[in-house]
Amino acid sequence: MSVLQISIASLPFLLSLASRSSNAIAPCLVASIFTVLLGQEPHRAVVAWCVGVLIAAVALRERLRTI
Repeated sequence: MSVLQISIASLPFLLSLASRSSNAIAPCLVASIFTVLLGQEPHRAVVAWCVGVLIAAVALRERLRTI
């Protein structure tokens, strides 16, 4: 995988770091790791990445809602 692909794969984890609660960090980290590991099978990698982004987006929305 190239550096660009790895940085896109780590996007859920980086988004979860911006959330207020630490509950979303571990699942997003696991989803990012699965995305990198499944990089040779694009359809499975996209599913893992989408799940991670969904978790991170909900956590980030909760943080922005409290502001």
